[in-house]
Amino acid sequence: MSRIKPLMLSLVLGACAFNAHAQDDGQYWVSDTLPTYVRSGPTEGYRIVGTLESGDPVTLLERQGDYSRVRGEDGDAVWIPSRYLQDSPSASSRLPELQARVNELTSKLDGINEEWEQRVNDMETTLNERAQRIEDLEARNDELNTAYSDAQETMRELKARLDTQEQDLLMRYFTYGAAVAGAGLLVGLIVPHLPRRRKRRSGWF
Repeated sequence: MSRIKPLMLSLVLGACAFNAHAQDDGQYWVSDTLPTYVRSGPTEGYRIVGTLESGDPVTLLERQGDYSRVRGEDGDAVWIPSRYLQDSPSASSRLPELQARVNELTSKLDGINEEWEQRVNDMETTLNERAQRIEDLEARNDELNTAYSDAQETMRELKARLDTQEQDLLMRYFTYGAAVAGAGLLVGLIVPHLPRRRKRRSGWF
């Protein structure tokens, strides 16, 4: 933050200087370099009638040679060397305003920084929660895959047992059928050789 303050101060100073320079409405300020003596006329031959302090605002009335005729806050019109005038407020007079502006911007930047830190913390919390949910889902997926594999193995075992039972049942049916067929054949072979019973004749004949 210590680097931001000088940068903001430079930007505000530059903006104020640009605006003041762009609007030449006759408003000037005594430069910061001196308390300036003012005279009653436009040369050094005229008597000194007072001083203007650094940063005092004056209104430019006219120029003549190297001097400018200005009116101060007290209403008196005096002459001052033109080199001691500047078209923007002095740094010393603008410093409190600029410092207040810098403090305001610094406060806003601090608020923005705190807001973004809170947002980053919230996003990190959300990401951590989602990462935990993903981890839980992956663990659940592994459990389901294991259960599915176990179910497939059980199905294979049951199918193998069912196939074996089907084969045993077919063999049993085949054995029963063969036994029935053999018994029928045996009966067919034995019956013709059994002695026949003679029919009894009636006494009426």
